[in-house]
Amino acid sequence: MKINRRTLGAFALLATTALAPLAAWAQAADWPSKPIRYVVPFSTGGVSDGVARLIALHLGERLGQPVVVDNKPGVSGILGTQAVARAQPDGYTFMGGTITTHAVNPFFSKNLGYDPVKDFVPVNLVGMVSNVLVVPAGSRFDSVQQITAELKAKPDSLTYGTAGAGTSQHLSGQLYQSLTGTQLRQIIYKGGSQAMVDLVGGQIDMVFETVAAARPMIDAKRVKVLGVTSKARLADLPGAPSLAEAGVTGFEMQSWQGVFAPAGTPQPIVDRLAREVATIVAMPDVQARLRNMGVEPDGRVSAPFIEFQRAEVAKWGKVIRDAGIQAE
Repeated sequence: MKINRRTLGAFALLATTALAPLAAWAQAADWPSKPIRYVVPFSTGGVSDGVARLIALHLGERLGQPVVVDNKPGVSGILGTQAVARAQPDGYTFMGGTITTHAVNPFFSKNLGYDPVKDFVPVNLVGMVSNVLVVPAGSRFDSVQQITAELKAKPDSLTYGTAGAGTSQHLSGQLYQSLTGTQLRQIIYKGGSQAMVDLVGGQIDMVFETVAAARPMIDAKRVKVLGVTSKARLADLPGAPSLAEAGVTGFEMQSWQGVFAPAGTPQPIVDRLAREVATIVAMPDVQARLRNMGVEPDGRVSAPFIEFQRAEVAKWGKVIRDAGIQAE
């Protein structure tokens, strides 16, 4: 039988396609055989860094290989996220992703350098992070309703501090303005800690800060908590109403911490990594430490996490567009 080049090419393609799953399984069976890199696209000391180091410690013990946390901060998490999107998808590089890196950055940057959906595989939704609306202890405001009334009468008369575009402080403020039809003036800081210092000093009127970051000032009674951004009240702040309870109908804003792998990572490796992280997140001591960081453990994997991420992209895209914010 005479076989031409086209037929040989077709046979070669068929063989390659058939063998690809076997190659992935073989690679997964040997994984991990060397240290793994866990990229954090933010600086040390923050919530993302704390979550990564906690997960990495236990993951290394379970996998029998070191899991090394690699901080690559810069430009709202873009630099580190770009690095992971371009990494070899062999199971030896993954990252801690957040609402900023994997849901809202596309709406703030025209030249992002990565697609948060197409360039990554969601592995595990580690947990949710709520913010609190805080004002100085001596503020004349004692409720969210009073702030809304003030802004209705005098638009743009009050300020709120953020750590930059796309951060949870910024998104909380944007959602509040969108739902109340009010206008706040954003004051941008290099980090949330500096915003809190200026808040206590009376330089700004309010901050939507993470519970963990605001806790020292709350405990010292240097700020007042007017509301929480989660849908329901928080167990460790039972006296603080949700913003929805406080009159901002439909308000719900929680940032989140997740684990992502580069697109193309063999599915068996993704599945094992997802199971291992889910097991770690379910550990009582890990849950206690996560809550101390202000992170409510979750642990969703695979389809539920994928669905959640895509819903977040759609939700925050609408909020940002409605606010008239243009990507730069």
